[in-house]
Amino acid sequence: MMAKEMLDQASVESTREIIDIVFDLDGAQVPQNYPFELWPEIVQSLVWLKEEKNVGILPLRGSVSGENLLLSKRTKLILRIPADHAAQTAKLTGQKIKIGGNILQVGAGKARILHAATTLHSMLVESSLGEVEFLADMKIKLQGLNVACNLICDKYRKISSGKQSIAGYGLVLHDLKPQASLLIQRTGLGGARQYGCGIFVPFKAISGLEQD
Repeated sequence: MMAKEMLDQASVESTREIIDIVFDLDGAQVPQNYPFELWPEIVQSLVWLKEEKNVGILPLRGSVSGENLLLSKRTKLILRIPADHAAQTAKLTGQKIKIGGNILQVGAGKARILHAATTLHSMLVESSLGEVEFLADMKIKLQGLNVACNLICDKYRKISSGKQSIAGYGLVLHDLKPQASLLIQRTGLGGARQYGCGIFVPFKAISGLEQD
């Protein structure tokens, strides 16, 4: 896609309000490759998600233990969606989601608007490139969106199951202007948004990038 086409497409997308819907989540653990099971489980209740561009599920927060991700009472299920679909997500409340033999109970959800931040972080931006080439590719994509900022590559990450595999790098964008920050949060970078990839959230510190 040419730079002008990318910019035009992003401009159209940025005019539509995008928000996060934050659900309480009750569960003990999930396998680290949970994204491949979580998305189809969510789509069973919210079929319209498959037709929407740039919607995604933010990575679940927890602590790694072996091949599992241990969840806490503070772990939330967060969907990034167009605001005009917010009411429809209420169907998730009360649902039980089965992932790798583990049951997650979805609680009440609430809307959270996106806020501009000078520093954003994505845990995994999908890419098959080496680190140097990845950063060069990200710079080109950001230029295509007319976004000026500095980049820091986080560590290499890979999610694998018996049938699917996604790899890439964590990425920090800093020194962002407010409009650019909101644009990146609304559109993301790279693919596999349904598996938590390329979704950016405000990042308070640049240090400690090696931590999960």
